[in-house]
Formats: sequence, structure tokens, C-alpha cells
Amino acid sequence: MVADPRLYPDRPYLGVSVAVWRNDEVLLVQRGRPPNAGLWSFPGGGVKTGERLEEAARREVREETGLDIAISRRIDCAEIIARDADGRVERHYVVIVFAGRPLAGALRAGDDAAAARFVPPAESAQLDLTRDTRRILAAGNPLVDTPAKRTPAREAGTR
Repeated sequence: MVADPRLYPDRPYLGVSVAVWRNDEVLLVQRGRPPNAGLWSFPGGGVKTGERLEEAARREVREETGLDIAISRRIDCAEIIARDADGRVERHYVVIVFAGRPLAGALRAGDDAAAARFVPPAESAQLDLTRDTRRILAAGNPLVDTPAKRTPAREAGTR
């Protein structure tokens, strides 16, 4: 058996995830494998060599949920560093987070997801979320254009 190179790595690993919004609900998956088995998060995973970030994000969502999506924009960058009891870096990921919306497909848990479902943000508070998923959801739906989220450049273009 080959050792997992992501365990006690000599460098960070690049990943992607997507907050897929359908109306007022967000797509969450329950992780089926370590390191976050049982926790709920946005679908996502590792970027393959030669794969563009948005391609990886669409592939990972399709593999984990059966859905084809449209990427709207990047919304966050999460740094995940887990240390063992001795303080050694056990895992290190840099995850680029996108916002998107579903286009087609039938929702199902696939790949390494134990479950997949759309959840209203208020209901997500009842789930055992990863820290970064909870933090990003607290900011609200990035696809909704509210006065607090408008930038001067966006306002200048609307008359």
C-alpha cells in the first residue's frame, strides 16, 4: 500500500470547493472519508496537475453530487493546517472557494461524499460543519446583490 502523500506533507496541497446556491439554499455534502469524515462542507477536492481551478471545481462538484454547475466567482481562500499531538504538520491544504449555481443533473451523494443535500442557511446551523464552511456561510449568499455587497464600480454601472 502506498502512503498518502497528503499525510505529513512536505508542501501544502491545492484544493477547490464550491458554495452552490439554488434560490435560498446551499449545497452541502457530508464527508465520507478522513480527515473530515462526518462533517458537512461545500463539495470540493484536490486540483489535478494541468487542471484549471474552475475546471477542478466543476469536476469535484459533479463527482461528489452528480450536478453540473456554473461558476460565478471566487469568494474565499481557506488555509487548513492540522497538527498532530507533537505539533508536526499532519495535513496542509490551501482551498480556493467559489460560488456557483446548479445547471443540470440529479442530486446524489457520490465519490467520497456520504450524503449531499440543499440546505437553508438557518438549518445549516444544526449541522456539524467544518470551521471554514461555517465562516463562509455566515457571510451570506454571495450571489445576492445587496447594498452592503455592492462595490462602487458595480453601482456606477447601474443607472
